[in-house]
Amino acid sequence: MELLEVYRCPEFIYPVVFAAKFKGVKNAGAIRQRIVKAATMEEGPERDKERDAVNFAFINAKLITSPLHLQTAAVQALFASSTETMRTKTLHSEIIWNLNPTNNISEAIKRYGVSDDMTDLIVMHIVSWEREDILQRMRNVVDGELDLLANVSQVTDWDTVIKHYKLDQEPAYKNFTGSTAKEREIIDNIVISSVAMKSIIN
Repeated sequence: MELLEVYRCPEFIYPVVFAAKFKGVKNAGAIRQRIVKAATMEEGPERDKERDAVNFAFINAKLITSPLHLQTAAVQALFASSTETMRTKTLHSEIIWNLNPTNNISEAIKRYGVSDDMTDLIVMHIVSWEREDILQRMRNVVDGELDLLANVSQVTDWDTVIKHYKLDQEPAYKNFTGSTAKEREIIDNIVISSVAMKSIIN
């Protein structure tokens, strides 16, 4: 399996989505500061250079239940872009908004974006063409060890996912009795369905 996942969505203007997972991240706080700095710098070449360097979706891996969870959020962001119904300013922030069960953008960034003490991070990038330098660009920003995205459920904070999605009120979850693996499969299915339906419901 590849350390850099690539999702191809030819039906959209920006058809290529890259995703990678990092563990043991040591500079999450510095990444967050760079994002803030890039957003507040005065116009000019230096701002453009810094914005390009951090032009990714930085996502809290502990709230992601599966690679399909991420892929669904990315596809929904692309769909919103194609129909001019985005709730945020960029495709990358739209991914983060889609991951959060509420419509509060600030809450979505706080929960699902990068925070100072984060050690497990997913980085995503959407472009209109295949680029060979994406993984290196991610490595230039993130001080951490690449890990298979397929391993994301091993670091998932399932209790927090249940809390955010209020699954204790969801009959399919509340009435379940069985193995932990099956329980997590049900949670994953509910979360993915919620992300897929968010734009329709709202």
